Amino acid sequence: MAEHLSQSELDYPFKLLEYFNGFRVSKVIFSACELGVFDLLLKAQEPISAQHVAQELSCSEDGMERLMDALVGIEILEVETKDGTALYSSSDVANLYLAKGSGKSLHDMIIYQSQTIYPLWNNMADAVREGKNQNEKTFGLPSEDIFKALYRSEEEMLKFMGLMNSSWVLDGHDIVTAFNLSGFQKIVDLGGCTGALAREMAKAWPSSSVTVLDLPQVVEVAQKHFPQEDDAVEFQSGDFFSDEIPPADLYILARIIHDWPEEKCVTLLKKIHDSCRPGGGVLLVEALLFENRRGPVTAQIFSLNMLVQTEGRERPPSEYTRILEKTGFHNVQVCRTGKCYDTILATR
Repeated sequence: MAEHLSQSELDYPFKLLEYFNGFRVSKVIFSACELGVFDLLLKAQEPISAQHVAQELSCSEDGMERLMDALVGIEILEVETKDGTALYSSSDVANLYLAKGSGKSLHDMIIYQSQTIYPLWNNMADAVREGKNQNEKTFGLPSEDIFKALYRSEEEMLKFMGLMNSSWVLDGHDIVTAFNLSGFQKIVDLGGCTGALAREMAKAWPSSSVTVLDLPQVVEVAQKHFPQEDDAVEFQSGDFFSDEIPPADLYILARIIHDWPEEKCVTLLKKIHDSCRPGGGVLLVEALLFENRRGPVTAQIFSLNMLVQTEGRERPPSEYTRILEKTGFHNVQVCRTGKCYDTILATR
């Protein structure tokens, strides 16, 4: 912004004020999701009043009207006046992404952002000052074991798994089709959580078998809460750090490497290299920084989130290439998808 400041921006800082209020805009959407506003509007299938929404959701009429007017202001809801009464309805974007019932719903992602990420970011200054995550200060949990914090209860595990599921609903197809993966017959998604990305992989490359390997409690919750009829994906319980990794032609590490410091990444990738069949490879899925680290903003923000929540960071392609080559992989290819997450393919 500094390079492009106009005189009007110096006279009155419109852009800065927009940034300052960004957290409020987020909370407007988060709160509406938590209260069930978008689900009720979708179910109604016709414009309804704030009074009606307030009654149905056990909220104050005044508070609900203010919330819904703000949602109109940010173009998430639409409003019309009939006989002197304001009647609200969802925009197409809200119906598609914010209501729970939609096949592309980001509701679980939003709940996680609101109830887990938001409290952590209240301690961002401490994270920057100390250089470590803020799980202890935020949730009273040890900072050394990030997955004890992520999975501190079944409810919290479900929130995190919902976040991951939503991510692959958005970006999964672009990720699994970024490279021609038809030559990899046996694919294992390490830390594949709900199996959402693995299912995209199975759809794109039906001649391949796809297995999700994750912690026993994650597999149990995935099969209980995220089941699929005629599922083409198999689940296997295991800890890829401490247990044996099954042999495969391709290993997927989607949003895994960014959780850890380099030495732990090297240990894991060496282990994967040893299990990988000849001619096989590894597919990394991460938000890639530019080489000069001056963007994209999404990746920069994600890297701050890694600081406040995990032990890791986001990296530019050259760092991933160096780590992969250090662990025995070669022929590193990078694909920027233009979405939140990019892909790197390397072979054994």
